[in-house]
Amino acid sequence: MRIDPWASRQYADYARLRDEFGIEPFDAGPRIAARGVRSPLLSRGVVFGHRGFDRIERAIERGQPWALLTGLMPSGNFHLGHKMVMDQVRAYQELGADVTLAVADIEAYATRGMSLERAREIAIDQYVRNYLALGLDPERAQVYFQSRRAAVKDLAWKVGRKVNWTTMQAIYGFEGETNMGHALAPLVQVGDILHVQLPRYGGPRPVLVPVGVDQDPHLRLTRDLADATRVYSVKLVKEGGLGVFVGPDDDVPGRLKAARQALSKAGFADSKENVAYKALYLPHAAPDDVTDVDLVLAKLESAAGAFGFLAPSATYHRFMTGLTGDKMSSSRPETSVFLTDDEATARKKVMGAKTGGRATAEEQRRLGAEWDKCVVAEMYTYHLAPDEADLAEKHEKCVTGARLCGPCKGIAADRVVAFLKEHKERRDAIDDKTLASVVRED
Repeated sequence: MRIDPWASRQYADYARLRDEFGIEPFDAGPRIAARGVRSPLLSRGVVFGHRGFDRIERAIERGQPWALLTGLMPSGNFHLGHKMVMDQVRAYQELGADVTLAVADIEAYATRGMSLERAREIAIDQYVRNYLALGLDPERAQVYFQSRRAAVKDLAWKVGRKVNWTTMQAIYGFEGETNMGHALAPLVQVGDILHVQLPRYGGPRPVLVPVGVDQDPHLRLTRDLADATRVYSVKLVKEGGLGVFVGPDDDVPGRLKAARQALSKAGFADSKENVAYKALYLPHAAPDDVTDVDLVLAKLESAAGAFGFLAPSATYHRFMTGLTGDKMSSSRPETSVFLTDDEATARKKVMGAKTGGRATAEEQRRLGAEWDKCVVAEMYTYHLAPDEADLAEKHEKCVTGARLCGPCKGIAADRVVAFLKEHKERRDAIDDKTLASVVRED
């Protein structure tokens, strides 16, 4: 399998994706709920996998600083699929995340031919306004444009030294006719994800990137490049404890001494140097201490003028199926409810959605409908069922045939219309001052 971030493709076998690409199952939903943060996407299996989320949970548990970075492609109208990301961002803000949102205007220009001016217009009107209306806290968030943030573009070419064309071809499937703007876009995304750990933007700390699984190639590349820029690495050693290893060959004794002093101040006083192996051993450190040791060393690197990037964590969510049964798209209005749709348009879209109903009403009453094949069932699961009892009731009446698809879609349409009405009121209340408070120009 190859995951293509720019393809119009639906993914069905998420378990296979996890297995083939080394994505871990996401099981943190109940623990997050226990903290009083309610998020159906996290608790209902919509967020299905992760890389390194344990680092984020550790920061949450300890009340330590951590950041969230996600991006938006200014491709058109904001729909329910886009809302999924903001629902997660809002939950993570409640858990203490410092939120940064990147507008991928360089990528839109390179891969879709969109002007920077048009990308800005769409981003602010369709995305930022909707984000704020959906509950984004502007006091703990910022939105920036790739084309205007020099640190992002500088990182793209600096970390680009650590990856070759063969690797980019293997990850993305680039071929001879791939234009170089397209080829460079992933490196700009690396800059997006990593720059929030630069001193100016908060310094080394855990960073979470919640994305659809189609963005995993960017996360794999970024994690690899973050590791490649490090001075120190931390590993479990077979004899027990942890080993801290110096990458560069220059001033190894000095680097080991600096690491030893920093770790001693952090509570890891029992250590032993082995200059020949460029190593510092912590014999009594536990496996769970890896993230703490790594953070101490990352901060040490940053203070000394290196990058000190921690490998970013990621969560992966399932895609919402389009109303027509294929992929949701801003360029195809029939595939989704847009958050700017009027009541009549939204109701018509929902009532025309593909369902898991049987060929006849009689057959459905006898066999029940196929919940797992129903777009409306997804809408309940992702957005429209406020609690588990309500979702269970919709599921039960569906699979037993007690409620046919028409009445079920009618309930969904009513809920969509009610949501859009409330959302429009919130959206219209957002003034230019509030927008300006969250949008950065550099």
